[in-house]
Amino acid sequence: MKKILALTVVIFSFALQAQAQEISKNAIGLRIGDNDGFGTEINYQRGLSDNNRLEFGLQLNGDNNVSVFKATGLYQWVWNIEGGFNWYAGAGAGLASVSFDDDRFPEGFDTDNELSLFVAGTVGIEYDFDFPILLSLDVRPELGFGDYRDDLGFDFALGIRYQFD
Repeated sequence: MKKILALTVVIFSFALQAQAQEISKNAIGLRIGDNDGFGTEINYQRGLSDNNRLEFGLQLNGDNNVSVFKATGLYQWVWNIEGGFNWYAGAGAGLASVSFDDDRFPEGFDTDNELSLFVAGTVGIEYDFDFPILLSLDVRPELGFGDYRDDLGFDFALGIRYQFD
């Protein structure tokens, strides 16, 4: 019985290893999308192992009335589906700042600038081409803690990154 259990563990380990695909050590690019409309995030991924990585994002949005700054950090697990297709999931946190132009809003509108924290999760799918481009589509639910942003938002985005070692 012990031999059968040991053999099963070994076979299972080899099967998991066969499904593993090494992810790029570094990837930098853009993540296009946002839960409040169309925004762009400068995005960097740093591989930690064959199936774990860190992702950092910096987003600057706004118009003549409002300016938004958002910095995000995530830890991700990556699993190979087939060939160059991977799916990933992770969690992290971030910091957001919102600034209003006082002259553009009517009297009585609360134009206090705010700095807030948020926690985030992520789940997505990506395709790793034979050349150094990585395309992804993901959703990042974010739960904000602050007066301006104190709810749950879903940040959908398309990512395109250049991979390098």
